Amino acid sequence: MKSILVSLVAGFVLVSCTSVTTSSLAAELPNILILGDDSDRDSIARNSRVFKRVLSAIGKEISSEGFDVFDETAITLDGFTQGRTRRTDAELIDISRSIQRPPIDVSIIFSIYTRKKSLSYTVKVNSRVEGRLLNVRTGQRLDNFEVESPRSKNVPKDCDRQCLLEVVGSQAKELSEELGAVLTQKLAHIVDTGPSARGGNLPSAYTLVFAGFKLREVDEIEEYITSFRGYKSHRPIGLTSRKAEYWYKTSSDSARLNRNIRKMVGHLGFEARITFNGDEIKVQKIKLRKRRN
Repeated sequence: MKSILVSLVAGFVLVSCTSVTTSSLAAELPNILILGDDSDRDSIARNSRVFKRVLSAIGKEISSEGFDVFDETAITLDGFTQGRTRRTDAELIDISRSIQRPPIDVSIIFSIYTRKKSLSYTVKVNSRVEGRLLNVRTGQRLDNFEVESPRSKNVPKDCDRQCLLEVVGSQAKELSEELGAVLTQKLAHIVDTGPSARGGNLPSAYTLVFAGFKLREVDEIEEYITSFRGYKSHRPIGLTSRKAEYWYKTSSDSARLNRNIRKMVGHLGFEARITFNGDEIKVQKIKLRKRRN
């Protein structure tokens, strides 16, 4: 009977949290950050004009399809050193996760390579862009991509590095447009942007921490969190007599998840302090002094 009652109340919480207009049920588009990985010395450095041209073309192509693309320099101007080159993969991921205004959901991390083949009468130059789509919150690699210029370009035998960059630059527009089209198609496949998406197909992962609760109270909480709209899965990562931690995957945005948790706490009749920091939501039960005769 108690389990049935909890399920009914959880259903009431769920309904109360979803009584919104149809337009607001549309999937929340992910915030996208495009980053250049030039840690490989064979790749083109990010301070190159070719690199900047490719970066701008990719961003323009994806943005024109309705996705929210943010400029790295603009959103990291105050808290990060600007102009660094040959950045490591770990640095790029840390930057993506550290940015909170706005929070980044998907990072597009790419590298640009050139290849030249010397013959007795000419040099053939080809360009390639490779990289991946990364779910910043979960660390999941969503997809890989690679685009290569469809044909080689012939250059003189004495073509130096500056000459080579000019040749690669002439290929950049065609290469970037093709890459942007591929990435847009991949993102559209991952994220359902229709009005019936109900949270979208891009799961977010949070650490839910419930501190100060008894085990029977944790059992009730667990029934609630699995009833929230957008719930994908959860996994206990720590459990003691007074603290429970879960790895919680959901397609709901952080605002909705916070709201659901606040309503859950209210319906269960707890006094609690709820804090949200990045990808961690902590619910600390407030213990009141017992009154005794």
